[in-house]
Amino acid sequence: MGETICHWIDGKLQDGQSGRTGPVFDPATGKERARVAFASAEEVDKGVAVAKNAFASWRDTSLTKRAQIMFSFRSLLDEARNELAAIIAAEHGKTKPDALGEVQRGLETVEFACGIPQLLKGDSSLQVSTGVDLISVREPVGVVGCITPFNFPAMVPLWMTPIAIACGNSVILKPSEKDPSASNFMAELYSRAGLPSGVLNVIHGDRVAVERLIEHPDVAALSFVGSTPVARAIYEGGTRNGKRVQALGGAKNHMLVLPDADMDLAADAAVSAAYGSAGERCMAISVVVTVGDAADLLLPKIQERIGKLKVGSAEDPEAEMGPLITAEHRDKVISYIDSGVEEGAELVCDGRGLSVPGCEGGYFVGPTLFDRVKPDMKIYRDEIFGPVLSMVRTEHFTDAVALVNENPYANGTAIFTNDGGAARRFQREIQVGMVGINVPIPVPLGFYSFGGWKSSLFGAHSIYGPDGVHFYTRPKVITTRWPEPEHRGVDLGFPRSR
Repeated sequence: MGETICHWIDGKLQDGQSGRTGPVFDPATGKERARVAFASAEEVDKGVAVAKNAFASWRDTSLTKRAQIMFSFRSLLDEARNELAAIIAAEHGKTKPDALGEVQRGLETVEFACGIPQLLKGDSSLQVSTGVDLISVREPVGVVGCITPFNFPAMVPLWMTPIAIACGNSVILKPSEKDPSASNFMAELYSRAGLPSGVLNVIHGDRVAVERLIEHPDVAALSFVGSTPVARAIYEGGTRNGKRVQALGGAKNHMLVLPDADMDLAADAAVSAAYGSAGERCMAISVVVTVGDAADLLLPKIQERIGKLKVGSAEDPEAEMGPLITAEHRDKVISYIDSGVEEGAELVCDGRGLSVPGCEGGYFVGPTLFDRVKPDMKIYRDEIFGPVLSMVRTEHFTDAVALVNENPYANGTAIFTNDGGAARRFQREIQVGMVGINVPIPVPLGFYSFGGWKSSLFGAHSIYGPDGVHFYTRPKVITTRWPEPEHRGVDLGFPRSR
């Protein structure tokens, strides 16, 4: 057993006081590599008190100073990208190129936050009435709780913390207890960049910590990314306690393929988007919906590419896909494959029983492919969050669009076609938050915002980008009139323009 991963509070590592810890595994070997402290409600209270105290002065720090710290943090993060990627790979299990890609997408949000002086510019209107001016400004909300998932231990915290901090808030970051070290590493980089102590605090733990953040009266806002049931619970609990909440939930992302599509391009995209990071992505393609005879053209190409994939540890430079995060999650994914077989789907590629030499205790499931999946099957209805791709066959374009629109999840979707008219119709008719045209994973760049519809997003704000700035600030409108030489006297009528 290795070290105990501690909380980061008030600019330094602090041992857990609750006496409770949880294991952190190497998913490639199944061996425990560390323990992580689980915070008590009292330890959360301590972190919030530190953050509240730091907020008082941080909100008054100039925009130029905040931007300078963000530029410095960006430089340090860029220099440390390989070290951070190694931490991610060791605790999550994803390959190092995949981990480096995650860090890069996080860097893009930091770069966006570097422009905070421009992003927080208000509006003004002079002489809206005789001698009256109006200005609008955006002010930070206070202490923000950021609750992040295991599948992107660096990227999702980097989607939240740079914007929240640059806007003048203080932050309590509660990362996943499954791979917590990346958050501590980034907290140290923030400190080295000049961020004052207490502005960012990392509190590790489980449901106890999350529930205390939800109910704590000094936490003004909550950002969350995770499963839909938990997103809904955090949204309902947070709003019930008077907080603003952005809670991003699960997904069941469909990729439509029309008969006129470039089938090699579509096959490459389907395999890449379905099996990257072992399918543990909220933007993974988990369903390919074919129209007409597209399935017969596409299926053998996907099958061929699956047969060439190399599954292994992140330590293997040739590995393209790693293990799942825990033994429990591996077993859950395998149970879905069992269910698909029992319900009558055609199992084309079976990832069960995979053993990686030298990593026999790892949590591996190989790339799995089902054909002729029906919408009433469990493997279609549920978010599996593993390397399982389902193919659903439809006769007509309208049937395929209806299938996507009837799904309760609406995070991302894509269409592959060479027909511009069909693509334009698809992007207009589809009821999904993020749409790709011959792009399988349509994750917007950092200067746009990321968010789905329906059961994939709870709250009015998407994450990062302009919506992130709006979420982590609230507007204030100021009406100004300076005394005139002659007063008009008392007027009890409703204020009106003159």
